Amino acid sequence: ARAVLGAATGAAPSTARAWVALKRIPSGTRAQRIAELSSISERLLRVMDPEYIPVWMNKPVPALDDRKPIELISGGEYLRVARIVSALEEPVAT
Repeated sequence: ARAVLGAATGAAPSTARAWVALKRIPSGTRAQRIAELSSISERLLRVMDPEYIPVWMNKPVPALDDRKPIELISGGEYLRVARIVSALEEPVAT
């Protein structure tokens, strides 16, 4: 969890540890990035195994121009990732 929080927000590992331990509270842009990460993660739970979510977030995704979702979220491109998740949520026509 700490590594994902750090990657999504650009926070140092010690800062992410403090957030997870509830010793510090993120604010500003970092709080926004955590909220976006949480939203994406909750949506991904509906379409993939929980164990695979960190893998998906950290691998190049062809539909994102081979960029990693976590990097896009970190860079403020949450909506780009959200559109891909929306496509995953669409029922497949049979």
